[in-house]
Amino acid sequence: MPRLYTYFVSDVHLGLDVADPAAREAAFVKFLKDIPKHETEALYMLGDIWDFWYEYKDVVPKGYVRVFAALLDLMDAGVKVYFFPGNHDIWAYSYFRELGMTVLEQPYYVTVGGRKFCLGHGDGLGPGDHGYKLMRWAFHNRFLQKCFSTLHPRIAFKLGGSWSKKSRLAKNISYVFRGEDEPLFKWCARNAKKAEFFIFGHYHSRVDIPVKKSRLLLLGDWITGPNWIVYDAEENAVRAFPQ
Repeated sequence: MPRLYTYFVSDVHLGLDVADPAAREAAFVKFLKDIPKHETEALYMLGDIWDFWYEYKDVVPKGYVRVFAALLDLMDAGVKVYFFPGNHDIWAYSYFRELGMTVLEQPYYVTVGGRKFCLGHGDGLGPGDHGYKLMRWAFHNRFLQKCFSTLHPRIAFKLGGSWSKKSRLAKNISYVFRGEDEPLFKWCARNAKKAEFFIFGHYHSRVDIPVKKSRLLLLGDWITGPNWIVYDAEENAVRAFPQ
């Protein structure tokens, strides 16, 4: 049976105590189980799947058993699962790889069904926003990560929970994507010759707009409801769901 489908999803924010976390996790598990595993080539998780993830060498966050079971079921059926660290789940080191996932860094260019894609979480790309880029650099800095790892997990996860409570999502503040004024749009325009489709998350806005001869598609967050993107190789089409 040919593997026709490639799925893209981001910003589920598992563990965020907003709306109904248990229902959101159940919806994500249902999404994973509903993927036609024998007809699917790959699943790309484009960051912030977890609202806070920090793993030590021998300690990982508890919970999410059904999520990992569904992911393992997909991989056992031959579906390739890829993960991009977002700004909330940066600190994924070896555990996901041990499970069989491939961890990627943005921007990642890949050809799927003869079409060129550029993928990533979407944060920090483009000009400006130097304050955020400095914070992102600090979160990715290996020395600072090792320093943070000296904290007891109870303290580290308390800090992580505190950061989440201060986030825009936790405060229920929506964001309106500004189109051509956005740094990400400008970045895509500069790189439009490299890909036909640019797919990202991070902005918590569902967007599908042209960038020169390419398309920029942004996934929304799962706080407002499940959403994903599928590339159908048989029809040679990219579609966002729910439509």
